[in-house]
Amino acid sequence: MSKTVLITGAASGIGLYVAEQLAIAGHNIIVTDLNEQAAQQAAAHIVAQGGSAEGYALNVADSQAITRFFTMLNQPIDVLINNAGIQHVAKLEEFPADTWQLLQQVMLVGPAMMSKAVLPRMREQNFGRIINIGSIHAMVASKYKSAYVAAKHGLIGFAKTVALETGDSNITINTVCPAYVKTPLVEQQIAAQAKQHSISQQQVIDTIMLAPMPKKAFIGLDEILHTICFLMADEARNITAQAIAIDGGWTAQ
Repeated sequence: MSKTVLITGAASGIGLYVAEQLAIAGHNIIVTDLNEQAAQQAAAHIVAQGGSAEGYALNVADSQAITRFFTMLNQPIDVLINNAGIQHVAKLEEFPADTWQLLQQVMLVGPAMMSKAVLPRMREQNFGRIINIGSIHAMVASKYKSAYVAAKHGLIGFAKTVALETGDSNITINTVCPAYVKTPLVEQQIAAQAKQHSISQQQVIDTIMLAPMPKKAFIGLDEILHTICFLMADEARNITAQAIAIDGGWTAQ
């Protein structure tokens, strides 16, 4: 059955791929991104391919902007995918305080306020799926990523709490936690890590990113999509509060 799916940070990377593929599957996609032009271009491309999509600017770091957005949108959301993310790599002593705060706003406060906005309608229709795109760093830590790791760890605790609060309805909330995916965000991380560690970018890939993974492979966008589709299904109605690792065995150690 066709669902209305809202995806944040959907103009590039994981969000764009998921938006395009869910549209192919027949779902109505609401593409949101900080970059309005990119969001509208992504939606236009989906429509040109025969899908259903709308594109909007949305700054998930601004709670008032979220409130205004849903007042304007005024339609029920079946599936919310909290995907928007940013990264900054630095030792804590060198981490700009405003940047540290921004990462929390985008990747923890934003998903909370987005979820708050969609929950009333989800309760009315007795169906809802909230899917957080977390990270392997929602489960483990790496040096120089204190803000990112803190925000992603927070997502899991947030999801557990909301799962308890929505246990009386057909609403679920889960966090998908992939290891490294070759997206523009990760490409930037490779360069930043190389600079921070004073090593080559290939050494970053081999000795930092893929070293903890027994399978030694980047995670495919199709793997994340498959997990999202699984969680969207009615048959997943009792899977909630879970952190699902797609990590090539990283957390087995």
